[in-house]
Amino acid sequence: MMAVIGQNTFDIIIIGGGSIGAPTAYYLAKAGLSALVIDQLPSVGQSSNKHAIGGIRATHSDPAKINLGKSSLEAFASWETLHGDDIEWHQGGYSFVAYTQEHAELLQDLVVWQRQNDLNISWLDQGDLLAEIPHLNPKDLLGGTFSPEDGSASPLKAAFSFHKQAAQAGARFHFNETVIDFIMEGSRVSGVRTDRGQYFSPWVINAAGGWAKPLSAKIGLHVPVEPDSHEAAITEPVARIFHPMIVDMRARPGSANFYFYQHPTGKIIFCMTPDPPILGTHTIASSAFLPKAAQRLVEVMPILRHIRVRRVWRGVYPMTPDGSPIIGQVDGLEGLLLAVGMCGQGFMFGPGVGQLLTHIVLNELDEADKIILQSLTYHRAFTTEEMLK
Repeated sequence: MMAVIGQNTFDIIIIGGGSIGAPTAYYLAKAGLSALVIDQLPSVGQSSNKHAIGGIRATHSDPAKINLGKSSLEAFASWETLHGDDIEWHQGGYSFVAYTQEHAELLQDLVVWQRQNDLNISWLDQGDLLAEIPHLNPKDLLGGTFSPEDGSASPLKAAFSFHKQAAQAGARFHFNETVIDFIMEGSRVSGVRTDRGQYFSPWVINAAGGWAKPLSAKIGLHVPVEPDSHEAAITEPVARIFHPMIVDMRARPGSANFYFYQHPTGKIIFCMTPDPPILGTHTIASSAFLPKAAQRLVEVMPILRHIRVRRVWRGVYPMTPDGSPIIGQVDGLEGLLLAVGMCGQGFMFGPGVGQLLTHIVLNELDEADKIILQSLTYHRAFTTEEMLK
């Protein structure tokens, strides 16, 4: 392990202080490394992180994402016990519901594979699923999956806690500072230039979310990350009605799917994936989202038809062509690590990615880490879409 050599020299520099950057700084600092986080906004988690709705799952259809999800779930579930910070962790589970035969068959086949990959997940027929989630609309309901170890937490509270714990462990955070270029020594990235100065390090992590692509272009690296914007809404609080995050995979005009859960405070938070995508970094809520999303909410859970919506918002999903992140090194560019293209799942993967990046820097990769990096490499073909992205 290295120590800070000078005021502007660190073991590692992280560009971005959000869902990936904050937990990564925590794990690196806890390992004894000097870490500098640079973010253009005034405080931690002020870009995509604060727009996340808080779902955390290992329920995926790709081994790499399953393993990242598991690592993150362990971190979130134990966080308050370890650090005393309430991040509103709630282990309510996830349920992908099936209202069509196509989705029922897809989920049932997938459950067999997921269980072989050590996921605690079951297929429940209509009766058993309604016993678990009584207020689902039973009309045309064929059943669904249930993964009880998944859950949710507060993105903002978690980011603030990661920041606090990382800073206490020695990480430095520079807010209101913008990276404008990389410092190169031949093919090695050896630091960054900002609007305030320059900093040097053997490792630089690009964790810039929806801005990762133009940042990478500064050194001639094409990163296939295109941000698109998704909207969400939150209701008034009501008594506890259900626990899991519910995911309806059916496509509707204007949306590819729909998902919602009940927060520990009783509020219902709901979101849908726009179809076609709304490309760009728009963060101003539209007038079109709420009527469509509210209709979908009532369609899946009719008991919510009289609940009042408090507000809507819009955030950025940095998407890759296959719906999976890009993590790891780039051939021909020493010293650079990518942690980009989280496809709206940066919050749920943050601790897992932070641990993985720390293992890379320390040269302590195990076989599970190597499988993740092979699957999520920058050099893959991007042709196989993750089914539960």
